[in-house]
Amino acid sequence: MSSRRPALGFIFITLLLDVLGFGLIIPVAPKLVQHLQGGGEQEAAGAVGFLAATYALMQFLFAPLLGVLSDRFGRRPVLLVSVFGSGVDYFAMALAPTVPWLFITRALNGISGASMTAANAYIADVTPPEKRAAGFGMAGAAFGLGFVLGPLIGGFLGQIDIHYPFYAAGGLTLLNWLYGYFVLPESLPPARHHSINFGRANPVGAFSGLTKYPMVFGLAWSFFLMNLAQFALHATWVLYTGHKFGWGPKDVGLSLFAVGVGAAIVQGGLARRIVPMLGERMSLLLGVAIGVLSYIGYGAATQGWMIYITVAFGCLGGIAMPAAQSIITRSVPRDQQGTVQGAMTSLQSVANVLGPLIGSGAFAYFISDRAPFQLPGAPFYAGAILSFLGLVIAAMVLKRHAPPPITQQAADDEPHPGA
Repeated sequence: MSSRRPALGFIFITLLLDVLGFGLIIPVAPKLVQHLQGGGEQEAAGAVGFLAATYALMQFLFAPLLGVLSDRFGRRPVLLVSVFGSGVDYFAMALAPTVPWLFITRALNGISGASMTAANAYIADVTPPEKRAAGFGMAGAAFGLGFVLGPLIGGFLGQIDIHYPFYAAGGLTLLNWLYGYFVLPESLPPARHHSINFGRANPVGAFSGLTKYPMVFGLAWSFFLMNLAQFALHATWVLYTGHKFGWGPKDVGLSLFAVGVGAAIVQGGLARRIVPMLGERMSLLLGVAIGVLSYIGYGAATQGWMIYITVAFGCLGGIAMPAAQSIITRSVPRDQQGTVQGAMTSLQSVANVLGPLIGSGAFAYFISDRAPFQLPGAPFYAGAILSFLGLVIAAMVLKRHAPPPITQQAADDEPHPGA
């Protein structure tokens, strides 16, 4: 298996099937919580937020360890463990008799759920610096296509039975695991395997390790704020659109279908043209600025069709992530990619803990009688503020630290002075 040539096509299919399984359950997860515990949307909002936070907390604790292990033993085993854990988790969720059972499954999946850590390191392993933005754009396209099919299928299946999307997600994810087991080659040559640094195999050590790369450290905190906004949106999208526009699983699936199409077009095609034309720095900042305006648009929408207009505009912000990942991975040694990506994933997981709590909490409060005024879009306005703060930090960091030249892989020797 190691004799096969690593290629982006392998990781693209792996991410596509992985996200397809995840996307299937988005339209119905809140409905499952309501089915198990009873109550209305306010009660479901709190439980959904804490479920997402439980998964993220476990990922926060274990992502650095899996990143370090991927530098030591390779990306492939970490990917396989992560995908298998997700597949088992979906079946366990479908069979869950109570809400506490859901919390147990989410915790176990969070421990193994570090696929993005290994996937991003894998992309950095197999792409030259000048093609890295396009490589990460392809990964974004895989997510987009997964969200094209996943929520759409999940919405239709959920109308038949809310458990069906979970069975479908589990089956597709385990199919993905079989694909990876028999087809996916290792991307990190044995000569580049790095000895285990247990000091970096925990969140505190992982974060302190990022300080070796000042630009990466600054961008990590910038994206922490933007991830807070994004995860708040994820946690409240179904609840918000249902409350404000009366959308059901089918309508939610169609809206996420639109998001997926836009993401696939922008990150899979347009990004590889726009980023080289504008430059990575400008692409990053412009993409984040578009995100700020999009959050405002979601919160201010008064008709369901306005959501689709905002989605079309907001998808253009997808140029930010490929540009940022290209800068970050070019600033880090090759044998440290997993460690740094593990730290980034762990920091993202903190946002995944807090973001859903912020989003679901703000939504529940501002649709309740306790609020001074009704404002269902409050989580999105908060997201706009958080993203704007992230934009300011990113602009300051990129002004102070010049990214490594695009033809340079700083990791082969010492980090670039601006890294």
